[in-house]
Amino acid sequence: MTQSRAEIIAFVGAQILPHEADVRAWLRRSGGARADIDDIVQETYCRLAALESTAHIANGRAYFFRMARNISIEKIRRARIVRIDCITEMDALNVVDDEPSPERVVASRRELGRVRRLIEDLPERCRQIFTLRRIHGLSQREIAARLGVTENVVETQAARGLRLILRALSEATAQDHPVSDKTHEPLRKRDR
Repeated sequence: MTQSRAEIIAFVGAQILPHEADVRAWLRRSGGARADIDDIVQETYCRLAALESTAHIANGRAYFFRMARNISIEKIRRARIVRIDCITEMDALNVVDDEPSPERVVASRRELGRVRRLIEDLPERCRQIFTLRRIHGLSQREIAARLGVTENVVETQAARGLRLILRALSEATAQDHPVSDKTHEPLRKRDR
């Protein structure tokens, strides 16, 4: 059903216009620049004026906010599109790549291997709780229920595991050489 322009204008005047200040305040809180906010509100009114009917709009305020939000998102997406000639100009600037060097990748993998070996060498219950907490991200309550222990035990064992691993890593760093089997062997014996 098509409405007359006068009916649409009356709807906008009664149901949309009173909420413009709230929409502008919301856009300001969202971090929009004043010129962008003006553009978003103007575009919203243009789209409302282009409607053939307002019968589908149950709540003018909610519709106004949603439309302003959608237009704002469209502006952000458009801003992310970069013209091809801009890319060629950026290449001419010789910007340094943020990718880690191959040496850094190898060193990080080696460090990750050290941490994995240290976790494997933790005492059984400590390793189990540490893995569930720090790697799988389970809550203390979930771990306690799963293992049939108290949350206090979970907290203590997770902290103990972290302390043992950090101690072994700091000792290896102090010795300035990789963690060997001898270095992390005492993890089971220490700090019981």
